[in-house]
Amino acid sequence: MTTITRSAARPAPAREALVAAPRPAPAWTPPPAGAWTYEDYARLPDNGFRYEVIDGGLLMSPAPLMGHQMISAALLAALRSHVRRHRLGLVVAAPVDVQLGDRATPVQPDLVFVARERLAIVGRERIEGPPDLVVEILSPATAARDRGLKFDLYAASGVREYWLVDPDELSLEVYVLRGRAYAPLGLYRPDETAASEVLPDLKLKVKAVFEDRLA
Repeated sequence: MTTITRSAARPAPAREALVAAPRPAPAWTPPPAGAWTYEDYARLPDNGFRYEVIDGGLLMSPAPLMGHQMISAALLAALRSHVRRHRLGLVVAAPVDVQLGDRATPVQPDLVFVARERLAIVGRERIEGPPDLVVEILSPATAARDRGLKFDLYAASGVREYWLVDPDELSLEVYVLRGRAYAPLGLYRPDETAASEVLPDLKLKVKAVFEDRLA
């Protein structure tokens, strides 16, 4: 009697899955002037320049000079010390994105103060709404913008107080919101103490703001 032994059935070869190669993401094309959005802004490289978007237009400024940074550091120290001592809110220095409705997406002021009762506008990525106080330190690249376009923008957006610091003139200009426009509160020199309506108990000696430049 012949015995027939059946070999184990071999599994059929697995079919290779047909997977289409991923398509490369389309290259980003910067939008035309007047059509910039926050999403476009977020795609810009972190290359040391300061970018802002106002009324759909992209604005670029070079990295600030050392004198600018010294003034910013002095103001930040003075304002933060006062605000923390009295638990008034939050003071931050650039770079910080501030979105002002559809007009500014975003701007980057040199310093901002947000009052404690309005801290809800401070998000993880940016400040969404007008700070109570904005400070801009003038430079040859930004002076016209700070005194013109941003001056009108901050007033129209409801920023209650606007400071302009002039490193060349060693002066501090304080403007306060009256309706939808700014009115001057004072022009202060190094031998004076600046006043503020937003921070009424602040006694800011202007000389201290420029102390490193005066040394």
